[in-house]
Amino acid sequence: MGSEHAATELPAICTIGDLILDVVVLPDTHLVADADTPATIRLLAGGQAANVAAWASALGARSRLICKRGDDPASQLAAAQLARHGVEVCGPVVPGRGGVVVSTRDGAGGRTMASDRGVASLLKAAELDSAWIEPCDVLHVSGYCLLREPMAEAAIVAAAWARRVTVDLASAHDIEIIGARRFADRLRALRPDLAFATESERAAVPDFDTTWVIKLGVRGARFPEGLYAAAPAEAVDTTGAGDALAAGYLVGGPELAIEAAARSVGLIGAMP
Repeated sequence: MGSEHAATELPAICTIGDLILDVVVLPDTHLVADADTPATIRLLAGGQAANVAAWASALGARSRLICKRGDDPASQLAAAQLARHGVEVCGPVVPGRGGVVVSTRDGAGGRTMASDRGVASLLKAAELDSAWIEPCDVLHVSGYCLLREPMAEAAIVAAAWARRVTVDLASAHDIEIIGARRFADRLRALRPDLAFATESERAAVPDFDTTWVIKLGVRGARFPEGLYAAAPAEAVDTTGAGDALAAGYLVGGPELAIEAAARSVGLIGAMP
């Protein structure tokens, strides 16, 4: 944490969502069918809620993640990595497989992801403990919680115990699949004080409104405080940059959000 933030008491941030194992694939050249393409490949902890918790911890805040995990090697590896980031992990561990996401960078610098959420989306409201949430300053909800039951209900119940609620929307494609009306209904039940979204995600729920942080990629972000340009950075991997930005904003406002996003794109994977 920089000295400019040391004099300010930083918040305790609780996130709810999934902890997964990210398989990050950075090919040296375009992928060719039926061929072996040299690439940099890393196995790293990930998941939108886990990423925000890890970045919040790296930026000096106390952080906690609520999730449901499997008992397989992928879950154990992801949990061990997150613990090394100083994040407290709460929630049930059950027999079954954890989530795995394969994120592959394409030639244009974009990403293609293949996702297996495992047991994460099976978190139930009855498995929550209000003591995980009530002491924290903010509950940050991964929008992926709202895509399916029973996790959507669990997130809404958790939000009722929180002092302040923020949410980061799921991808516009996922919102389209579930239906904008259903997703917006769940957002309204969540009653967030603040929402993070890309421009396409915001456009996917036109009938829902709150206070917004709009992530603009290489153009920066539009905060309630105004438009902030992205900081200069050499982009190695954009995975999780939006999660770093969200954590930075929750911990220290727009300047720290932009700084964290710039740090993130210089790293492989979504965590600090």
